[in-house]
Amino acid sequence: MQILCSSHVFITLCKNCNNMSAVQPHIPNGYLNKFSQDEKVAPTKTSGNYFFPSLTGVDGPNQILPSDIDTTWEPNGRVRIKYDEDDKQSHQFISVPGLLMRSAKEYPNHTALVSRAGVDGNRRTYTYKEYESEVRTVAKAFLKLGLERYHSVCILGFNSPHWFIADLAAIYAGGFAAGIYTTNSPEACQYCAENSRANIIVVEDNKQLEKILAIRKDLPHLKAIIQYEGIATEKNVLSWYDLLEIGKAESDDKLDQVLRTIAANECCTLVYTSGTVGNPKAVMLSHDNLTFDARVITETIQFKEKSEIIVSFLPLSHVAAQVVDIFTSMSVGATVYFADKNALKGSLIETLTYARPTAFLGVPRVWEKIHEKMMIVARNNGPIKTWIATWAKAQGLYYNMNKMNGVDYKTWGYLFAKWLVFNKIKATLGLDRCRIFATAAAPLSDDIKKYFMSLDIPIMEAYGMSECAGAHTLSTENKYRLGSVGAALPGVKTKLCDPDNTGEGEICMGGRHVFMGYLNAPEKSKEAKDEHAWLHSGDLGRIDNKGLLYVTGRIKELVITAGGENIPPVHIEQMLLKELPALSNAMLIGDMKKYLTILVTLKTEMDPDTGEPSDKLLPTTISWAKSIGSKAKTLSEVLSSRDPAIYQEIENAIKRMNEHATSNAQKVQKFTILPHDFSIPTGELGPTLKLKRNVVVKKYADLIEEMYK
Repeated sequence: MQILCSSHVFITLCKNCNNMSAVQPHIPNGYLNKFSQDEKVAPTKTSGNYFFPSLTGVDGPNQILPSDIDTTWEPNGRVRIKYDEDDKQSHQFISVPGLLMRSAKEYPNHTALVSRAGVDGNRRTYTYKEYESEVRTVAKAFLKLGLERYHSVCILGFNSPHWFIADLAAIYAGGFAAGIYTTNSPEACQYCAENSRANIIVVEDNKQLEKILAIRKDLPHLKAIIQYEGIATEKNVLSWYDLLEIGKAESDDKLDQVLRTIAANECCTLVYTSGTVGNPKAVMLSHDNLTFDARVITETIQFKEKSEIIVSFLPLSHVAAQVVDIFTSMSVGATVYFADKNALKGSLIETLTYARPTAFLGVPRVWEKIHEKMMIVARNNGPIKTWIATWAKAQGLYYNMNKMNGVDYKTWGYLFAKWLVFNKIKATLGLDRCRIFATAAAPLSDDIKKYFMSLDIPIMEAYGMSECAGAHTLSTENKYRLGSVGAALPGVKTKLCDPDNTGEGEICMGGRHVFMGYLNAPEKSKEAKDEHAWLHSGDLGRIDNKGLLYVTGRIKELVITAGGENIPPVHIEQMLLKELPALSNAMLIGDMKKYLTILVTLKTEMDPDTGEPSDKLLPTTISWAKSIGSKAKTLSEVLSSRDPAIYQEIENAIKRMNEHATSNAQKVQKFTILPHDFSIPTGELGPTLKLKRNVVVKKYADLIEEMYK
């Protein structure tokens, strides 16, 4: 039997006993917008969805507390949760602590986390029961150290179990988890810590600790610093061991009391945007934002309980890594292996071959680097191996292109190529058990996608942003087209704002994954979310007749020439890179200029220790240069001699590209080869390998000016 108690939650009364237990709240008609037992308010409709602003008085952390707003920038703010009336699945909600508690109960002895190898070569493992237990211990320590409600714990370090545990412990203790990019300067760290009112900062090692020590005196809310690797020798800096000892000495009473105050429609995590223009914005994500997005991702890609293996290596201060590595894995009892710090400098393959993941998410630059290394290997193959590889890739591409179009027919040639070539390549990459290959954060060229499809590695594209808790669309086997970023996830909606006559407009997103607002930034919050709670992405796109989304450009990145032409740079840049694969990057210039020019970089080797681009050209670049009559082996040789063959070939590629320009205003007139490739250490790329256009313009202002003399 179910009865409605005064706090508007249904209680299940067992027929055979007098015990009562709270269950998932049912939504009673007439009580959709209820603030008191006697007040009845009609539901508010928006785009066919209903909002249920206040439900349940169940003690936290899975309760929904009263609210009648969709956007907030206050640290203690709450928002309404948006339900789809026709989809009973969308009525499910759970907080972050509730999710981990459930996982610890359902998968107590299953391995949750596997650390990277220590100096002795051993890896520490955590079961889900141990995982949740250590989160509680650290949460108790955070409270003892003075973490206040709606204040933050900032985390500055590379991926590790400690990062996950500190993140979740901050949320358990009623604070905000706030990741800081390891590439941030001390000043950038200060902004994040100050903006989020950090009571505690967790750092990885001495390198990151030095940044915090340099700004400690300017952080009025800071009460404790914890170092989770190495020995904390600095005065008043706690080690991870010290932190655990503090937590173990505390009773559970205070933590349980805090957990009872938590609600799923409150903020639990701050994700700082890249801040390429001005200070970064703090994206406020609620418990429900994160757990809902994680749930619909796992449903869409059909993750299996206790069967999935994930490798954590992308920066955890970025929302994509958080929602995949922490929350989707927790949702299905997946096992997470941690890569080492040099993953993006070349050591990732070692972790992949050890962990053999079932799902792998890489940003475009990761896939491009794998492609480059495979091309180097292919160059050294003899004629017989080359012929076999060419034949096998034709079989793989034919099969996967047909499958993409709905024809899943395995020819004998494909099956033989799979046995002879594809399985061996995947095993070498550590991807032999992988079912899901994905890319996110920036566009990946169709040529790279086709290359991997030819190896039976179809890369699915995901699209989203920090403001929608990670993913909004996702390609799947039956919803996949080259150039598309897939279809909207279940329970979320996409619309195009102000579409033109070709159907292209601004991509807007609606659903429970849309963020609460930007912390302490009312005007920016109102700019991002309209009065109907639609998130305006700033991206241009179109939707085809199958509901697949195509991202065609970015409104704020439009180049507006002196003649008033609005030109999307990404399309032109991608066209040039397609014409000439020896180029690593291209960036269009022309804002308020009379004509367009472009900056290009040649593919060079990377320093494995620093991650900086070197002067030495990649073997594939040298091979290309030789094929057109150049003897250059270094970038400095190309620039010092203004190598005629290479410069002419780039000019020819631009001419070929210009033949497809829709107007003379969209034709590129001049180019400049930059003195090194773009990278994180040299400043042109952000932590997620996105291009910082404003940084490039400022850094190469003199070279740009030369093209307009």
